Amino acid sequence: MDFGLTDEQELLLSSLDELLERECPESYVADLDLHHQPPTSFRKAMHEAGFMSLGFPEEYGGMPTDAVTLVLLAERVCRQGLNNGFGLELLQAMDILEFGSTEQKDEILGLLSNGEVPFALGFTEPGAGSDNSAMATTAVHHDGMVTFKGTKTLITNALQSKYLLLMARNPEVEDKRHAISMYLVPMDAPGLTTNQLDKIVWHISDSCEIFLDDVTLPESCLVGVKGNGFKQLMRNFEFERLVISATCLGLAQCAFDDAASYAAQRVQFGRPIGDFQLIQLKLTDMAIKLENIRNFVYRTAWLLDQDLPLRSQGALCKRYAAMAAFEVADEAMQIFGGVGVTVGTRVSRLWRDLRGHRFGGGTDEIMVHIAGRQIVKDHA
Repeated sequence: MDFGLTDEQELLLSSLDELLERECPESYVADLDLHHQPPTSFRKAMHEAGFMSLGFPEEYGGMPTDAVTLVLLAERVCRQGLNNGFGLELLQAMDILEFGSTEQKDEILGLLSNGEVPFALGFTEPGAGSDNSAMATTAVHHDGMVTFKGTKTLITNALQSKYLLLMARNPEVEDKRHAISMYLVPMDAPGLTTNQLDKIVWHISDSCEIFLDDVTLPESCLVGVKGNGFKQLMRNFEFERLVISATCLGLAQCAFDDAASYAAQRVQFGRPIGDFQLIQLKLTDMAIKLENIRNFVYRTAWLLDQDLPLRSQGALCKRYAAMAAFEVADEAMQIFGGVGVTVGTRVSRLWRDLRGHRFGGGTDEIMVHIAGRQIVKDHA
């Protein structure tokens, strides 16, 4: 593959850098993190500049864009220190653009244009995370209506969203492969309540428990085909893992840059600590990991653009990127020493947010399950 950037990619990145400097300075990100606020104004600025329509089909006002370009943009935004700053909204919209009704598409695209998070993904439950077969939330169809009952937990951006993209089990279906459907449920529907969960990571994204107590809606809330919910969701999971990997790359690069600058300036024993071999060893190994993550992410994006089957590649990429990026941030914290754990030091936020990516979007362990069984299958 060619690692050189095209003229179009160079122009996009240059334009994005200008927008980041104007709309997303470090002070802005730090304030969001401190007050647990979403980056709404930044999202709106990104939409107005045309970045949020990249990757969408032309018929919906978008511009088809290759995966490598989208990865470059996600990496660059996160290199500014903004976690999940670009790309995940595209994934959310694609679930609706591919499978939703005309009304659902219009609604979701309208929310995106205002810089809002269109919906939260209602997948994880107290007893069902990686094990989707244990999903207990039910959706019972009757007389043109659907009634939902159950509990979801650790749902990201639920308080910011107008809708919940709910995954629920149809109890009358015995075949578990076709027993899960996808629904677009308003967050203000009668019978739906939330309980916010405090967490140490991802302060700009809220997390909630969601309780569905006989929430009843018209069957038009169904997204796609009844019984195909999990299959529909899986369609975009490979790209989600890639975007998360690019996010980890950008955040880790930000941590590395901060640590290298600090090492060059911090004086101990009459010399900058960057002159000491142990600090140089850390920076060298961090640089190697960043190079490996970058190569892994870019090649995975290239494979997607060539329409080549990823097989185990997406899971391998996500596992390595999440783990190695956190290791980079952890060493950055060590270089900063005691000041690194103080509130207001960017490296502490990067360290926290990168730790969250080792389970968000699929745990390190479930990536082994996905990749490992494919590796064995390929060699059977």
